[in-house]
Amino acid sequence: MFDYEKRTIKFLFESSVKQFPDEIALSYVDEDPFTYNKVDKIVQSLKKVLIERDVEKGDRVAILSENCPQWGMIYFAVASLGAVNVPILPDFHKSEVHHILRNSGAKILFISSKLLHKLNDSDIKNIKNVVCIDNAQVPPLKYKLEFFDEVIKEESTVKLPDTDVVEDDLVEILYTSGTTGHSKGVMLTNRNICSNALAAINFIEIVKSDRLMSILPMAHSYECTCGFVAPVTMGAKVFYIKGLPTAQTLLPAVEKIQPTIILSVPLIMEKIYKKKVLGQINGKAVTKKLYSVPAFKKTLNKIAGKKLYKAFGGKLKFMVFGGAATPPEVEEFLTQGGFPYTTGYGLTESSPLLTANPLGQVKMQSAGKVVNEVRIRIDDPDPETGIGEIVATGPNIMQGYYKNEEATKSTFTSDGWLKTGDRGYIDDEGYLFIKGRSKNIIVGPSGENIFPEEIEFYLAQSPYALESLVYESNGKIVARMFLDYDKIDAEFNTHTMDESHASEIIRNLLDEIRKNANKQLASFKRVHQVIEQTEEFEKTPTKKIKRYLYTA
Repeated sequence: MFDYEKRTIKFLFESSVKQFPDEIALSYVDEDPFTYNKVDKIVQSLKKVLIERDVEKGDRVAILSENCPQWGMIYFAVASLGAVNVPILPDFHKSEVHHILRNSGAKILFISSKLLHKLNDSDIKNIKNVVCIDNAQVPPLKYKLEFFDEVIKEESTVKLPDTDVVEDDLVEILYTSGTTGHSKGVMLTNRNICSNALAAINFIEIVKSDRLMSILPMAHSYECTCGFVAPVTMGAKVFYIKGLPTAQTLLPAVEKIQPTIILSVPLIMEKIYKKKVLGQINGKAVTKKLYSVPAFKKTLNKIAGKKLYKAFGGKLKFMVFGGAATPPEVEEFLTQGGFPYTTGYGLTESSPLLTANPLGQVKMQSAGKVVNEVRIRIDDPDPETGIGEIVATGPNIMQGYYKNEEATKSTFTSDGWLKTGDRGYIDDEGYLFIKGRSKNIIVGPSGENIFPEEIEFYLAQSPYALESLVYESNGKIVARMFLDYDKIDAEFNTHTMDESHASEIIRNLLDEIRKNANKQLASFKRVHQVIEQTEEFEKTPTKKIKRYLYTA
């Protein structure tokens, strides 16, 4: 085992190459894999490419691509030169991509052919070189386009410098997919990323024999640190899927790879639960009725859980959920179904992990306990509930926001702790429970703090509900809800009805959902009205609803 104290991406990568040269490192599911030694050879070639294109220590290099082995190679090459990676989420709108390229001042952009449409001449003035990661045929462009496979094969007489990369050097500017306005560039150092990757290794218990299926964007802090840097540090294997991780692409892939670890967001499992699990249970009158009886529900969940585990390859040690809260009914299904899972909590600004549920000791609906070297506390707690703002400190906390001193200053407490913007409490066993975002709080008629997320949990328990959003309107609590129209049509045959009759059924369902939720809520939290959201909510690239679009 190597010296973990040298916390730079360069050191962690070079150590893995020395220890695991012939092991598989990165690979598409259906293509020849890249060993650690092969990855290193390409990284060395990429470093020469960067130097010849005038990239120096501290310069920014942008990556805009779907997940692929080349993404990781570029990341290591840039980090090894002491330059700064600027990963861009593929789902960012064109205008947001332009903002990031301008704001970061990136010299070079590595991009996939599918995302070339997000560029134009006027918005890449600072970009000196554009390199296409894949070799797909592309239409004629106004700017010069180079290709990855060609540039790494270039004959070069450049002598690679032994760059002095230290822990406090900036290694990444990661732009958050904020729910309001332009994204801010989170400045993360080698120490930030590496300390958190090591914490993830300890928490997830990654070992050399592990096979990770990468389904979240590598430009997301959660996937980059925990699903890429961490496994590579331990000599594990990371596999990628071409295209989006849909049921059509994911299930054949997991059957072939039989992954031991998958990092995911709750939304993916929630859709599987509602569409597949509940779909099969509610498809028969007998099982639908039995599912309402707790003892039978547990049995049915156990049967469904075994089937789901087998569908995920049958070798899964656990699935890790992060990025959002896991709905209670989904977590109940996973627990009763014996499906191995755990949950974590963090922010881009914390690289990202702050807390995680210890394996085998998951406390339902909690965010877990603090990970190694991190400390959290609750500021200004309510004397009755203990709920206050969650603040954190540790070697994983960002330097600040790039070119934004005002935002940086407002994000830290007077004693230097990061304000997460989330509110919650810590129980007697050290488990953190998150109640909601500070900025989303609704103040009740007598000054009570009402968390929309709590109400949304109860609304989501309806089998007809897919997504909901709770907010205040004219002093009353209102919810917007996007329904499962396929399920409604299957049960009520709404496609055969006239519009007024179908609309009446929808109104009745919404009112029934409201009443059932209100039965479980205190009087001051009760929903006055549920409004039909006829189209899916617009979301950020990390699949969070852009609340400001619906609550203004």
